[in-house]
Amino acid sequence: MSLNRCEQRVFDYLQRHQDERHHWQGKFQRIAREAGDERVAVDIVEPQLWDYYLERGSVVKSFREAVAIEGAARTSMKNLAELLMRLWIQPQPRKKSSDATRDGG
Repeated sequence: MSLNRCEQRVFDYLQRHQDERHHWQGKFQRIAREAGDERVAVDIVEPQLWDYYLERGSVVKSFREAVAIEGAARTSMKNLAELLMRLWIQPQPRKKSSDATRDGG
């Protein structure tokens, strides 16, 4: 999976900052549990990651410099959201349909 520059910056930042990473891991777990569907959870968390990027852009030097150069136009965080879902959330077992179970296949 390929991340854009903004996504990579957030990913690297979370890797280096344990408190921030733990905050986001908890958020992902809660959202995944409440959504019940990975795609829905990704759609919920993706704009939150962009908001986080902008917030960090006002506080963290590397983000601030990037925003000054690249601008603050909305950039997708979907690949990052999908990657973090895969890394931080246990996959849910797929439910077998009752018909396929009864009929043997």
